[in-house]
Parts: sequence; structure tokens; C-alpha cells
Amino acid sequence: MNATIDPRAVVSPKARLGTNVSIGPFTIVEDGAEISDGTVIEANALIGRGARIGKDCHVHHGAVIGHVPQDLKYNDESTTCEIGERTTVREYAVFHRGTGEGGRTVIGSDCFLMAFTHVAHDCRLGNHVIMANAVMMAGHCEVGDWVTLGGITPIHQFVRIGCHAMVGGGLRVPKDVPPYILAGGEPLVFEGLNSVGLRRRGFLPQTLAALDRAYEIIYRSKLNVSQAIARIRDDASLMGHPEVATVVEFVTGSKRGIIPGPRLRA
Repeated sequence: MNATIDPRAVVSPKARLGTNVSIGPFTIVEDGAEISDGTVIEANALIGRGARIGKDCHVHHGAVIGHVPQDLKYNDESTTCEIGERTTVREYAVFHRGTGEGGRTVIGSDCFLMAFTHVAHDCRLGNHVIMANAVMMAGHCEVGDWVTLGGITPIHQFVRIGCHAMVGGGLRVPKDVPPYILAGGEPLVFEGLNSVGLRRRGFLPQTLAALDRAYEIIYRSKLNVSQAIARIRDDASLMGHPEVATVVEFVTGSKRGIIPGPRLRA
């Protein structure tokens, strides 16, 4: 079946539309945009020339995907904003394409990105990411699979958020958030494992215990981060868990530093 295009929409003949695509009224689809099979674009959206939208996505009213990045260095290079399959983009979300020749903003599959969220140039989001209303992500951020971000949360450029982490709402994220944890408070701190989310996703009790022990060493042993990672690496019972190895790799790869541990109460 061919695409269904509302007569009030403006769709470039140079755009590529898959089968069963639906384009709502007053939406603009620019030259070079690509929209794959089964995707629905509601009214008043802007699908820019850098957009590459996967199958069975749903883009709601007023969203902007693949438009020019907010980067003073950008000089009209050919860049993209790529979205995987079955991702939902709610009202007035804005996702910009990358900057610099060949730059890419990449959003995974099965994500739920709520109203007024912003993903800036050259960000990387994994699969199954949930961003609540008005999460504001600066350029070059990286977000792992199964991350949940609370609403009205600004994220500093180049910050990384590890897989299965959950960040509370209304909180500034200035440093890397390690995987599998809950992050909360102002300033943002480690608040323990994301135990409920991990159990719901089928993580075994022994895996949770190993992760809990690894984070005890990182955040509560009075060792500095390098010493804590060395101790974890020396513990074969911990490193036998791939999830703990993921934590070690994430922390050692941090350039901004990881969020601190909880503050002691006075």
C-alpha cells in the first residue's frame, strides 16, 4: 500500500517514504528525509532533510526531527538524525541531526520520548529508553539501553548514562551516571541499585548481589575510584558477572567522572 498523505501536508518529491506511511495535515517533509514502512507522522511535524525514521514509529503533533543542529560550528554539512523501529515521539519533541561532515544523532528502537524532550546533535540513545517530559539533552551525550530519565532534567554535554540506570526528575546531570543504578538528589548522587527495574527485567538475585557489592566498594569503601576499580578487578567472584565487568568498563572509560556517593547527614 502506498503512503497516505494529507492534502494539506507538504512532502518533498525527493523524500523517501515506505509503504503504509501516514503523513498528517500541515506536516513538512523535506528533501532527502527517509520514513520507513508503517510509520505515522501526525499533524504539524517537521521531518528535516537529515531524518532517517525506522519502521512502525509514531511521531506526534508538532515534533521536529532531523532539523539543523544548534551548534555554531555547523556549516550545512550532510548529517543525519536516525531513529530505530517502534519508537514513539510525543508532542513538540525536538531531535537535531549531527554536526560536522557525517555527524549522526542516533536514537534506538522501542523508545518512548515524551513531550518537549530535546536530543541535541551527535547524541546516542540505546533501545528501550524512556525520557519523561522536558528532558533536555545537550550535544554528544550517550544513553544506554533501558535507561529511564525523569522529567524536566537537563543533561550536560558529553555526559554518559549507563544501561538500566534511572535518573529522578527535575535534577541536573553534570557527570556520568554508571549503569544499573538509581541517581537522585541535588546535586545528583548515587542512591543504590535500580533493583525494582532490574528484577522486572529478569536479573537474577546473585547478579543483583554482585552489583550491590561492586557499588559498595566504589561508593562506601573510602577508596578512591581507581583503587575501588582495582579491588573489584582483583575479585574473581565479582568479575565473573558480565554486569560487573560492564560497570568496570564504564567507570574506567569516564572522562567527566562519575556522580558521587550519597552525602552523610549532619
